[in-house]
Parts: sequence; structure tokens; C-alpha cells
Amino acid sequence: MEVYLDNSATTQVDGKIIKLMNKYFSENYGNPSSLHDFGRRAKESLDKSREIIAKKINTNKDEIIFTSGGSESNNLALNILKEGDHLITTKIEHPSIFETAKNLERKGIKVTYLNVNKEGFVDLDELKKSINKNTKLVSIIHGNNEIGVIQDLEAIGKICKNILFHTDAVQSFCKINIDVNKFNLSLASFSSHKIHGPKGVGALYVKKGLELNKMILGGHQEMNKRGGTENVPGIVGFGEAIKLIKENDIKRIGELRDFLIKELLKIPRTRLNGSKNKRLCNNINISFELIEGEGLMLHLDMKGVKVSTGSACSSQTLEPSHVLIAIGLPHEIAHGSIRFSLSKNTTKKELLYTIKKVKEVAKLLRKISPLKDDTK
Repeated sequence: MEVYLDNSATTQVDGKIIKLMNKYFSENYGNPSSLHDFGRRAKESLDKSREIIAKKINTNKDEIIFTSGGSESNNLALNILKEGDHLITTKIEHPSIFETAKNLERKGIKVTYLNVNKEGFVDLDELKKSINKNTKLVSIIHGNNEIGVIQDLEAIGKICKNILFHTDAVQSFCKINIDVNKFNLSLASFSSHKIHGPKGVGALYVKKGLELNKMILGGHQEMNKRGGTENVPGIVGFGEAIKLIKENDIKRIGELRDFLIKELLKIPRTRLNGSKNKRLCNNINISFELIEGEGLMLHLDMKGVKVSTGSACSSQTLEPSHVLIAIGLPHEIAHGSIRFSLSKNTTKKELLYTIKKVKEVAKLLRKISPLKDDTK
């Protein structure tokens, strides 16, 4: 049996979306910058997807620009900063924020990395105290890609009254209601392939009047904020993916999440990472003591269960997850953590199979583990 539980890394593209996108490869293949009929039709399709995203977050279509994905959107958002500015972010950001912040520090930008508590929540008092006269931007992830914790954007937005506020909403988009006005957001990043749309497509909400530093120079596409011919088939697929997600899907995924958490925590020496209640509907992150997470992942892979040890963007490193370290896990326990992430395609039958195989593999690996059980 094959069970795919790495949907925080990427999701299967919906068949309806593939069928729709094919038309934009073979029939409606015009360049949206062209003035002829083919070009106009392509531009109309872009604008329809732009409207779909704008409506989803309660804004106007002229405040949405299309990018190649969440990482580009995050980079574009943070690169509004210049030497002397102050950025506030957190210790649990996605690598595309974390690494960009480190790069900005080398350019003379001061960065404050906020701590989080053991569940992964930002301390709002620490945020308030960190703001100074040079603070230009606060960037705080909405739904964490590793431990699923959901930050209170409304409360954070109230603190950022006179400061630009950005959120990485790649994992939370379409799973949680986002209102850019209610949350006082200036910038927000989104991605298609986390919601059964195609890879290589993302979007950035940019509040009207805010000037970006263009990272891709060329034409005047995307309201002169990002040069280059737009990925029309992908953008159309992104818009369709948003339309296809239903409230019932989110509810059902959340119920399966709770079931999987309950069953996995019956295994001895396990713990749930992140908040039990304020977490993404599809995210389960479990630490297995006395087991190497990579070994558990590879053994599950051989049994047909596809999971991950953390973010797909940092899975090639042997270092423990910076997110798990930030919430206070010792290195040896952080190394024994697995992320299970669900989608609308996940079934209870698949989870029952997964639970059975996790129990088998955990028992085997603990039996041969060189790690010492100090409780005995």
C-alpha cells in the first residue's frame, strides 16, 4: 500500500486542474502582454485568478502580484528593506524568510529574532518591546510549516499599527480565513502547490501604495513589480485550486488529524510538537524518543508510507530542525521527530495502515537503537 503523508511539502495536482491547464498550453497559449486576441484572452484569465485570490483575502485584484512561489514572494517582501532599517521576525520561520533575514543582516539591516514558547507561539510583549524607531517591517509566519502552530495575526496586526506587517501564509492559505484588512497586513505570501495546484506558482499581496524593490528586471508585467512573462497555465491552475477547496474538506482533514494524533501518542515515549488546538488542520509533528527520525522515515518509506523529518526546503541538512530547537526540544529528541501532513485525498484506511507500520518500525528501531533509555 502506498500512503502519501507529506502534503506540507507538496500536494497532488487535482485532475480537474490538470484538464483546465492543458487548454492554456495548447489552445489559449497567448502571451498576456500581447495586444492581439490571444494575448487579451490570456490576460483576462490572469485577472480572473487575481480576482479569486483577492476575494479570498478580502482585498482588490490590483494588490495581488504573481510570483514563482512562496519563496520568491517571501524574498520579494523582505527585500523592501534597506541599510539602517530594522526587521523583526521569529526563530521558527521558513528557510526562505530565515535565510533572507540572515542575508539582510550582512547588508547592514538589523534583525531581531523573536523567541517562541514551548508550543511555538510568539510572545506579544517581546514583540512590543522589540519595536524601535528604525523598525520598518515585522514578518511572522501564519501557520508553521513544521509544527503547524497558528499565530494570532489579528493581535500582532494591532501591535503593528505604524509598521509594515508581512506574513508567510503559504501553509495556512485556504485552510484558515485570512482577512488582510482585519489583520492589518501590508504584505502576505501564498503558494499554489500546497493546495493541489501546480508547482512554480505563487502570489504576493502588496498593500496599495507600497513600493517594492524589483528582484526580476525586464518588462512591466505584474503592475511593474515583477518582470517576466507570467506562467499563465500555472496561474489559472492556482485560481482553480482555490475554488475547489471546500469547508467540508478542511473539517474532514482536521478530524483525520485528530485521529492520527490520538493513535500515534499511544506509542510509548512520544510527544506532540506544537499546539494541540491552534494548529493547521493537516499537520501532525511527533517526536519519537530513542529513535533517529531519518531512520524512521526511511523504514516507513520502504513500507510505502511517505512522511518527512521537517521542511522540504531544509531536508538535505543533518542539523536538527531550527523550529524544534526554538520550542525547547533537546537535540536528540528533535532528531527523532516526524511530520505527517494530510490532504483532502487522505483516507482513514491509509491512516490505519500508517499507524500499524509506525508502531512496527518504532518497536524495531528502539530494539536496535544505540541510544540509552535513561528511565530504566
